[in-house]
Amino acid sequence: MAGSDAEPIGQPGAPGTAPVIETRGLTKRYRGGQLAVDGLDLTVPGGSVFGFLGPNGSGKTTTIRMLMGLIAPTSGTASVLGHPMPEASRTVLPEVGALIEGPALYGFLSGRDNLLRYDRADPTADPRTRAARVGDALERVGLAPAAGKKARAYSLGMKQRLGLAAALLRPRRLLVLDEPTNGLDPQGMREIRALVRELAADGTTVFLSSHLLDEIEQVCTHAAVMARGRLLTQGPVAGLATGGRLAVTTPDPADAVRVLKEHGVTGITPDGDRIRADAPPGTVELADLNAALVRAGVRVRAFGVERASLEDAFVALTGEGFDVAG
Repeated sequence: MAGSDAEPIGQPGAPGTAPVIETRGLTKRYRGGQLAVDGLDLTVPGGSVFGFLGPNGSGKTTTIRMLMGLIAPTSGTASVLGHPMPEASRTVLPEVGALIEGPALYGFLSGRDNLLRYDRADPTADPRTRAARVGDALERVGLAPAAGKKARAYSLGMKQRLGLAAALLRPRRLLVLDEPTNGLDPQGMREIRALVRELAADGTTVFLSSHLLDEIEQVCTHAAVMARGRLLTQGPVAGLATGGRLAVTTPDPADAVRVLKEHGVTGITPDGDRIRADAPPGTVELADLNAALVRAGVRVRAFGVERASLEDAFVALTGEGFDVAG
């Protein structure tokens, strides 16, 4: 894979699924030599909720801006909905709803009037259904009660919702969201996640950029991990968080450690009455290991393999911590 140190974990889409976004060697170098995106090979399968994951400054927004034709790549190619970008912008963009780097709003207009202005700027929008579509969009993002309020008086979270409403004025084949829950309280974040699931169920592919691991893990079917402008891995979310850790809770930790070592378990880290270790190889049955502990007189209160999280996968790939807060 160009620009990647790691092999992808899993496949970036089911066989026969036409990619909605595809890049090959996509690179952006700014004046002064700063390399923002380095040889990106990305495949977003149709019908997925695709999480584009990475710390702030990892190249996510620069990639999105290239995909939407807002900036030109230094080298490499990008296609969206099967068309090259930015060359096919006029064909592609009417089929794409996008919220990038926060919405651009007219503060002196109400939320409703901002959406009416957005819709009038779309040459493919039917003016006869404009008012109804604006009302529906406001309702979907929970802004109907504040529709008549001036946008300058909106909170950051309300502005995010209004930007999302603008992206939903018409049915879209692809929805691109850059940090869509920025500024939202926990309830607002849950509502946006529910909306994303609803859109995906209706057949819209959702490309969701975030630095929040928890957000990606809860709502996405597929994901890619970026760091320092490079793609580290991509694939189904379930395949990214592979493996797990054995966890044993017991009031007899010293005896438990001894028994586990005798049975070839490695990576043992005791912490009070809780012991974590590398999951045993497939040749070792968990039931047999549990029985061995009991036979040795170890009082086992809890025993099992904890599923690895996206946080575990990210740390394993990069050796770095990550923002997992909601």
